[in-house]
Amino acid sequence: MTTHEPAAPGGSEQPDVPEQGSADPSRSERLAHAVRGTDPYAVSRRSGGLLSSLFLVIVLAAGLSFIPLPYVVFEPGPVANTLGQLDGKAIVEIRGATAYPAKGSLDFTTVRVLGGPGDRINLFDLAQAALRKDYEVYKREEIYPEDATREEIQQENTAEMVDSQEVAAAIALRETGRVVPERVLVSQVPDGSPAKGVLEAGDEFVSVAGSPTPDASAVQAAVRAQKAGQPVSMVVRRDGTEKTLSVPTRDNQGVTIVGVLLGRDYELPVDVRITAGDVGGPSAGTMFTLAVYDLLTPGDLTAGKNIAGTGTMEPDESVGPIGGIRQKLSGARSGGADYFLAPADNCDEVVGHVPDGLEVVKVGSFDDALGAVKAIAADEVDSLPRC
Repeated sequence: MTTHEPAAPGGSEQPDVPEQGSADPSRSERLAHAVRGTDPYAVSRRSGGLLSSLFLVIVLAAGLSFIPLPYVVFEPGPVANTLGQLDGKAIVEIRGATAYPAKGSLDFTTVRVLGGPGDRINLFDLAQAALRKDYEVYKREEIYPEDATREEIQQENTAEMVDSQEVAAAIALRETGRVVPERVLVSQVPDGSPAKGVLEAGDEFVSVAGSPTPDASAVQAAVRAQKAGQPVSMVVRRDGTEKTLSVPTRDNQGVTIVGVLLGRDYELPVDVRITAGDVGGPSAGTMFTLAVYDLLTPGDLTAGKNIAGTGTMEPDESVGPIGGIRQKLSGARSGGADYFLAPADNCDEVVGHVPDGLEVVKVGSFDDALGAVKAIAADEVDSLPRC
């Protein structure tokens, strides 16, 4: 804006006249605009205020994007066909026995988790989750231990995946009539356990109180049959040598325990190799078991149908519940599945969250899951139980 010196004393005051090319109007023009309510300077001031407000909003939003929040977001993850390949390699590979060709798909489903240990989400992540009905938000402490690290979670997930693959192979082989011997091991002796200092990780159970222990259920039954507080005699194999030990017990809510975690080691008569990439956890166990069974048996189990599912496969052949069922349903449908095998114990979470076009079947055991796949292949879905 052009300015002028005041008029000399005794002289007449001259109006402010803009220089050539200036946008500054005369006072009379401004007065006229003001009377009409169209003062361009007033508009300019309002625009400047809006720009300032917008700038503050942008700065605030940028700041909020760097503020970590104590939540995790579950969103649908990718699916993979256990009868197919992952990164150019067969997910399930059979060696030492005939592997029969299989069509169709038996997809395992996954959940992508944002905000776990070593990762933090912000306000924008929460806003996105709020706009998607197949996303879920949880407090971090509801999902992970407070002091857990990323490495610890990854190690745990990897161990659970490996264990689920071994159980899947063992059950599928047994279902085909093969004998699969099982060794029961001490996997961990926690601090404060009655057996601390007596049993060691890696000990293989041979007998408990004189009873053979061919499987984990036999170990548990033999221990529970003892009087709490009295030591129980155990024979274990340690470093290739059998040792007889007197192991303390205690009562835990009316059940006699020795306070160790059990592990299993199967002697598989067929070399079954399962590759799942970076996926961890035990929830693909049911689909792995079906895939191994399909490849080991003649014929096409799925009859070309696209079937997805989830659920742990327990050593007693029961299908266990998993987390993230809503995300897995959505991911399965997006991946092209027409049918979904859901653990019976997840049914309450399934109701009301089934994507259009997806048929969900309730399964509680491997026999249930196998029967469901056979019924789907025969177009007899209406006979199957639903959630």
